[in-house]
Amino acid sequence: MKVISALLLVGVFWSQELKSASSDSIIHIGAIFDESARKDDEVFRLAIADLNLNNEILETEKITFSVEFVDGNNPFQAVQEACELMNRGILALVSSIGCMSAGSLQTLADAMHIPHLLIQRSPAGTPRSDCSPTSRFPGTDDYTLMVRPPVYLNEVIMQVVSEYSWQKFILFYDSEFDIRGIEDFLDRTSQQGMDVSLQKVESNINMMITSLFRTMRVEELHRYRDTLRRAVLFMSPATAKAFITEVVETNLVAFDCHWILINEEISDYDLQELVMKSIGRLTLVRQTFPMPQNTTQRCVKHNHRINTSLCDLKNPKAQQLEISNRYIYDSVLLLANTFHRKLEDRKWHSMASLSCIRKNSKPWQGGKSMLDTVKKFGVSGLTSFLEFTDNGTNPNIFFEILGTNYGEDRGRGVSRLATWDPVHGLNGTLTDRKLENNMRGVVLRVVTVLEEPFVMVSENVLGKPKKYQGYSIDVLDALSNYLGFKYEIYVAPDHKYGSLQPDGQWNGLMGELVFKRADVGLSALTITSERESAVDFTTRYMDYSVGVLLRKAERTVDMFACLAPFDLSLWACIAGTVLLVGILVYLLNWLNPPRLPMGPVSSTTLYNSMWFVYGSFVQQGGEVPYTTLATRMMMGVWWMFALIVISSYTANLAAFLTISRIENSIQSLQDLSKQTDLPYGTVLDSAVYDQVRSKSMNPFERDPMYSQMWRMINRTGGGDNNVEESKEGIRKVKYGRFGFVWDAAVLEYVANNDEDCLFYTVSSNAPDRGYGIAMQHGSPYRDIFSQRILELQQNGDMDILKLKWWPKDSPCDLYSSLQTKQHGNALDIHSFAGVFCVLAAGVVLSCLIAMVESWWSRRKGSRVPSKECVYDGVTTSTSAPHLPSSPPSHCTFFRWKPWGTTAGPPLSMNYTQ
Repeated sequence: MKVISALLLVGVFWSQELKSASSDSIIHIGAIFDESARKDDEVFRLAIADLNLNNEILETEKITFSVEFVDGNNPFQAVQEACELMNRGILALVSSIGCMSAGSLQTLADAMHIPHLLIQRSPAGTPRSDCSPTSRFPGTDDYTLMVRPPVYLNEVIMQVVSEYSWQKFILFYDSEFDIRGIEDFLDRTSQQGMDVSLQKVESNINMMITSLFRTMRVEELHRYRDTLRRAVLFMSPATAKAFITEVVETNLVAFDCHWILINEEISDYDLQELVMKSIGRLTLVRQTFPMPQNTTQRCVKHNHRINTSLCDLKNPKAQQLEISNRYIYDSVLLLANTFHRKLEDRKWHSMASLSCIRKNSKPWQGGKSMLDTVKKFGVSGLTSFLEFTDNGTNPNIFFEILGTNYGEDRGRGVSRLATWDPVHGLNGTLTDRKLENNMRGVVLRVVTVLEEPFVMVSENVLGKPKKYQGYSIDVLDALSNYLGFKYEIYVAPDHKYGSLQPDGQWNGLMGELVFKRADVGLSALTITSERESAVDFTTRYMDYSVGVLLRKAERTVDMFACLAPFDLSLWACIAGTVLLVGILVYLLNWLNPPRLPMGPVSSTTLYNSMWFVYGSFVQQGGEVPYTTLATRMMMGVWWMFALIVISSYTANLAAFLTISRIENSIQSLQDLSKQTDLPYGTVLDSAVYDQVRSKSMNPFERDPMYSQMWRMINRTGGGDNNVEESKEGIRKVKYGRFGFVWDAAVLEYVANNDEDCLFYTVSSNAPDRGYGIAMQHGSPYRDIFSQRILELQQNGDMDILKLKWWPKDSPCDLYSSLQTKQHGNALDIHSFAGVFCVLAAGVVLSCLIAMVESWWSRRKGSRVPSKECVYDGVTTSTSAPHLPSSPPSHCTFFRWKPWGTTAGPPLSMNYTQ
């Protein structure tokens, strides 16, 4: 039965074509198709056959048609064939053709008032681009209706790229694609700071890939592989399949790549083949048509039944329908409904034979009425619903975004991630839920550089893997516990963070990531623009600023700190004043001796005068009273002088012993840059080294402070003041005169944990960058890590991890340039050592003088013989005996005994001559 039905349809086709020009039917449609649109012609004929056989819409009338094939790149041929169709008398023109000939047909339709339903066709299945607007005469109507909706590929791909947070990717397009169609997309990516590379895919893909391997060096191929990790493909499904197959077989892409293919024309068959050939993650964007799943509802539209070969999803022919085929069918269906309404309204205008060649040929009179009826009503068909706006465009378009997960296995399942339409935008999420919620089974290889307190070795047992600890390790463990992955960690072979070498290659930690020997780079790694050009970074997990490590000034031990309140010259003046006043007092007493008796002891000696002046100066009083007016006047002024001097000394001594006045001149980076006495430097070819160099030499960010610092750091080419490792810089500060410029966080940890609190730090106030986790360019884990880091920061967990390594209650003062403790200074033995020394010197000197005096007295006594006189006192009463007022002249020693005593030694008394 199917064979008989097919034969009947073929017979109808041929009979209608033979009678198309001479039939008595009043409905005649013309069609112009591109030579490559044979399938459009087949669906066009099938649609007319359905309408003529079913009689649901046009009960008695039959539709006749004429079809012409043209070269899509020959507008003159298209116009010539269209004129021939109009000469036959057509009510409407349906065309499936490219932009080059569409403009000419549009101009002709406007001139002849023939409704023109244009189905834009892209060459070789490549993505569409908007056709250039056709200039028309003022006051003329637009008789061309764009059956296919406007091209929204720019808007869709921009939304998709933004959802994936891509900042750097490459865009491939095939040789048939008009690159002008994505100018708007490229402008918007440029405005948002995205780095987009363009590359045309030649028809001979194998030769193209071979030339890449032949012309590129090894490091260039590595960079090209990194670029291919994220790519957008604007190409036909056939070209995309060939291109993906070639790059996968040549190992230009790995399982962590993510490609996006966007094309309205991607069938289910093409979809399965693309998934089979690709690895990594694949996202596909294609046009879709919302249709009921039930076959009856899909095939029956109001009063018309669509051929099951086109609407039944189980039919292979329906699965391979192109988008232009669907619009061809619905265009014929829309025209049939229009003809039906014109016949019912009895406003039918018979067709007329029009001549395009005649100069005075008039357009069709019924064209305007027919055009208004077509635009007024819509129709449900294979494209869901076909209608036109006032400007002649179809507003109904829907895209579906399909995708796979990351993986090396081919033939993975494809799921719908989201949909897009011009009214609602993106509906759904493009997040890879499987990767976000579960990374169990994933083992990441982590490369690091030892840097306190970010990464340190905690356990190193022979024969066992090293264990690490530190702030960065704590952050990685927090991510691992949440996401479920495991990691293996190792130190970069050259123990460097890495820099770009003259040959274009990276060394150190960066080189391990660039050459794909590691998945993650973790340490005190700062985010810089140069590094971001080679690898991807997560969001910052800690702020970064430049600081300098300096050694605190040592407190010198001054044994004579008690003399510090007065200057040496002042002390000399005071000593001279004591001598001068003592001499003046002696002279005043010698010139004017006191009239009153001074007692048994003379007070006019120079020695006594000096002793009296000194005793009054130290507020200990004197032994000898002075009675003359001149002497008392002198002593009153002297006592006033002594009071002022002693009071000033006491006040200044207390201040000097409790408050240290030693100040270090370097209290900021500006102070460091302005001085040249203390040399300073950093780690050669590090991020700090590059930052200082950039801010001193780059005209766009030049800073005078960094310019002065660069002159010191780069002295003699940087070899004198710079070091190879940060530990070497810290050692130079500790054991020499040196300032080490490095990460402020690292320096604060070093100063906090120094046993002797020998260091203090100076840093800039505002952080200008941050520490991040580095990953291979295009890594699928970057966005997931960044999201989790933000969550740790928001809930305060990151601050808790930070306090573990930078506690607030530090035993050392990081910002004081003196070796002091934070609780203040108690007076110690060193402050009074000079006083004790003076006392000890006085004691020793007194002992020496006593010894000398004793020796002298013995020596003098041994030279003069002693004479003794004995006097027997006479007692006249019970009182003491009367002694003579002076001994006899011949006696140096006078001894007496009381009168009448018979026992006991006689009493004796010495007399001073």
